[in-house]
Amino acid sequence: MLRYLPFLLVLALWIYAFVDCLNTPEEEVRHLPKVAWVLIILLFGEVLVGPVAWLITGRARRSVPAGGTAAGQWVAPDDNPEFLKSLNRDDPEKG
Repeated sequence: MLRYLPFLLVLALWIYAFVDCLNTPEEEVRHLPKVAWVLIILLFGEVLVGPVAWLITGRARRSVPAGGTAAGQWVAPDDNPEFLKSLNRDDPEKG
């Protein structure tokens, strides 16, 4: 059973890179058109060149701003400063 593990890991990385490439918007793909990346992942997936190249150079890195969340991203109410301020304004006991 253990001798199949390398094959399964390569297959999992291959599938992950392929699905990730398909789900990445066209404007976030770097260096080559999206169709070219799909072909590279499919053709060179067995030797890990395609999926590793996609993960390292093909997709744009997602950086998180200093505030901790990206613009337009959902924030939990207890982490949202505007929501916490609105609680103080709506509290009838504090006037």
